[in-house]
Amino acid sequence: MTIAPRIQASFDRQSMMTTLGATLIETGKGTATIAAPILPGTQQQQGFAHAGLTFSIGDSAAGYAALTLIPEDQEVVTAEIKINLLSPASGDRLIARGRVIKPGRRLIVVASDVYAETDGTERHVACMMGTMMPVTL
Repeated sequence: MTIAPRIQASFDRQSMMTTLGATLIETGKGTATIAAPILPGTQQQQGFAHAGLTFSIGDSAAGYAALTLIPEDQEVVTAEIKINLLSPASGDRLIARGRVIKPGRRLIVVASDVYAETDGTERHVACMMGTMMPVTL
């Protein structure tokens, strides 16, 4: 799927995603995928990807999935989000796939799954569930 210019422009304004080396891979109606390399600066003391990296791209993927469903004069902010870390995230990069579970005018329920990729093979390392809130710019 292609990336809507509006979503890409919003992503490009996120300095955190730039700092992490993350890229917006694709968006669709109610979906978004973000990938980030597991760099030395994003690892924890045992060499795995830090949960902060996992959480950051998972949160953003869920948020951009929500953004695909709301009017152009609005953005979204995270109202709350929870993460379950399933296994240590080791590999070349992390891939977060966000999706909308239930859209609403005031609250949008979202989920995100994060995978560690090594040589093209993916392993599920985290699942997230949360709520996004549309805001008028």
